[in-house]
Amino acid sequence: MISWLQDLRYSMRQLRKSPGFTITAVLTLAMAIGANAVVFSVMNGLILRPLNVPEAKSLYGIERAGDQNLGQSYPDYLDVRDRNTSFDGVAGYSIDQVAMDNGEKPSLVWGMEATGNYFDVLRIQPYLGRFFHASDEHGPNSAPYIVLSYAYWHSHFHDDRSVLGHKVQLNKHPFTIIGVAPPGFRGTLVFFSSEFFVPIVNQEQTEGWNGLNDRTNRSVLATLGHLKPGVTPAQAVADLNSIGSYLAKTYPRDEHRTSFSLVSPSLLGDQFGRPFQAFLAGLMLLAGLILLAACANLGSLFAARAADRSREVALRLALGSSRRRILRGLFTEAVLISLAGGLTGLWASVFLLRKLSEWQPFGNFPMHTPVNPDATVSGVALLLSLVSGFLFGAVPVNQVLGTNPYEVVKAGSTARIGRRITGRDMLLVVQIAICAVLVTSSMVAVRGLQRARHSNFGFEPQRTILVSADLHMAGYTGDRLPPIQKRLLDSVAAMPGVASVGLTDALLLNDANGSDVYTDRTTDLRPSNAASNAYVYHISPDYLYAEGTSLLSGRPFTWHDDQNSPHVAIVNEVFARKIFGSVENATGGYYKMPDGIRIQVVGVAEDGKYGSLTEDPHAAVFLPILQWPSNSNWLVVRPKGDPQQLGEVIRRTLQQLDPVLPVQIEKRYDEVATVLFPSQMASLALGVMGIMGAMLAVTGIFGMAAYSVTKRLRELGIRVALGAQRKEILRVALGRAFQLLAFGSSAGLLLGILASRVLASIVYQATPRDPIVLVGAVLAMSLVGLLAASVPAHRALSVDPMILLREE
Repeated sequence: MISWLQDLRYSMRQLRKSPGFTITAVLTLAMAIGANAVVFSVMNGLILRPLNVPEAKSLYGIERAGDQNLGQSYPDYLDVRDRNTSFDGVAGYSIDQVAMDNGEKPSLVWGMEATGNYFDVLRIQPYLGRFFHASDEHGPNSAPYIVLSYAYWHSHFHDDRSVLGHKVQLNKHPFTIIGVAPPGFRGTLVFFSSEFFVPIVNQEQTEGWNGLNDRTNRSVLATLGHLKPGVTPAQAVADLNSIGSYLAKTYPRDEHRTSFSLVSPSLLGDQFGRPFQAFLAGLMLLAGLILLAACANLGSLFAARAADRSREVALRLALGSSRRRILRGLFTEAVLISLAGGLTGLWASVFLLRKLSEWQPFGNFPMHTPVNPDATVSGVALLLSLVSGFLFGAVPVNQVLGTNPYEVVKAGSTARIGRRITGRDMLLVVQIAICAVLVTSSMVAVRGLQRARHSNFGFEPQRTILVSADLHMAGYTGDRLPPIQKRLLDSVAAMPGVASVGLTDALLLNDANGSDVYTDRTTDLRPSNAASNAYVYHISPDYLYAEGTSLLSGRPFTWHDDQNSPHVAIVNEVFARKIFGSVENATGGYYKMPDGIRIQVVGVAEDGKYGSLTEDPHAAVFLPILQWPSNSNWLVVRPKGDPQQLGEVIRRTLQQLDPVLPVQIEKRYDEVATVLFPSQMASLALGVMGIMGAMLAVTGIFGMAAYSVTKRLRELGIRVALGAQRKEILRVALGRAFQLLAFGSSAGLLLGILASRVLASIVYQATPRDPIVLVGAVLAMSLVGLLAASVPAHRALSVDPMILLREE
């Protein structure tokens, strides 16, 4: 113990004597450990850590395999709940936004509509009061009860226990507060913090429509349940598939043969969860590679440091010190650096993760990112620190073991740099290649994001204003909808600064319901005979003009396309080609809806992006809102001048029409930015990784070049004494480092181009064939080499042969 303490004090003195080396080593490792801690903490919080419910390991989400809709229809849910033999209860839920009036100013809040057995299936107990149950449901609008989340009760009701029994207004419908959820329960979606829970049988009151009897509406419910003891996931899937076969046989007009899968209940199915898990796994792999590159860099720095201290090591050996004691001192230095770097990286990651946990990128949408580091993350960071210390500390072991103290003391360091490729050379090539991969991928992502911001969406969001006015929240339903919609449009259109205004029930590149469509010749309207599936939008006459969507042929809608007129539609190019064979044949033609209604096509609009930027071309159809009324309303306003000044005028005008009408105004492009959010996060993450890789490459090349210069100082002194030119000195001193830089960069650029193809599924228009990307990557790697070699090059050029030869 005494000798270990001596080694510890000696190592600390040595590190204090070399502050530049110590700071570089600690920061290098802190960056790598911090990156791993951040990525692992995000993965742990969002994927690895189970939901905060009892027996979470047996809880699974139920998803229709390969279905573009994320949930089940309510009738399908009832069949799955009642006919399965594998689950100890199946529950469902959906997310909704309502206007809540609790006696103060009404506000928009987000919550969950859940089946009556939701809390019973999850096996949780209320913090206050009680939960609603299946016994409370007796048909549509029969259970006007609300359960508040603990956070909402704490912030809006100030922990008042007397709220039980009080009524709040949800979209002007009274709901009785019956309970408060426990503090740790925010719902069953890991990224969403529900503010309230209401029974889904009251959907008509909270959403303004009742889709509980529509078997074809599969966007209603996400379902989940606990497996019974002894039942395996494979057995449960087989049981569910038998129910799918039953549904297809029993309801052939509404169902097709369906297979099911079990998914993580916290990520809303595989369509969200699988890409997210794959992306985080890729980031974890890159973070691990960065840590390996950091260890290789520190190994090179330790090797250069050992070369600089070769005379000291030789003197200690000559005076009787054992090689084991010297190695123990070197490992003590390495572990001290690794622990300091690990603690620094963990501290920085804690600060960053706390900010990430509080981040709310989508306005009032209650984003929940439980990524605060816990004991598991700290333990992983400590383990990585210790392993890293032993890894890079072991690099100069052979140098110490092979030191001949008498030769070194007599003639100085006699080690030579040969042409043989060493292990350190290979490590440096690998880390340079990793750096090039990261730099290339980050540039591809950034360029793809830049092009996506200015690409053709099928509409022009740059200068338009988006006005959300949910008429259902203001109490407008049924026959009251068309008049108020017309008043809203006329009031905004009459403003001097408005060029055009349109209304839609769903936004392009945001949300829309899909529907099967059939050719006019089809008589058997079962799903398997559908000619296509199309996004459906209900719009006002001037909507396409306000959005900037071009009409390629035919006519726009007019206010005469109402309930008393024949059903008409405007379709996009993909729809026209799939149903009619060509755009030219579409105008004037007919197609059928699943209920058999014949609709005439009166126009063809240009294709656009509807669900996501990376989707394949998809059919879309626009229907007149007077023929298909909807209480979900978005006004798209195209101003003549400055959109910022017009927004406040629109707000005042609409509130004069109805003071209780909830109005939200934002730039149309801000709404599009939510779709670009995955691309932005991927670009940001890869950009940070690219910067880290570049910094590690700088230290790696620096370590290699410094080691090379140190080992060849006597040779360089002789060459200078004999009249060698400066470029010859640089070639001899740094030639190997630049050869390795060129080889590693070439391999990394090639791998980066290949890896960048994967980014196309995340970042729209990401392509590695962009010449700016290739030139930028080459320039970046060249700059990395120049920065890394500048200090060793200055040392090589400043060699004084007289001093060197006198010392030797």
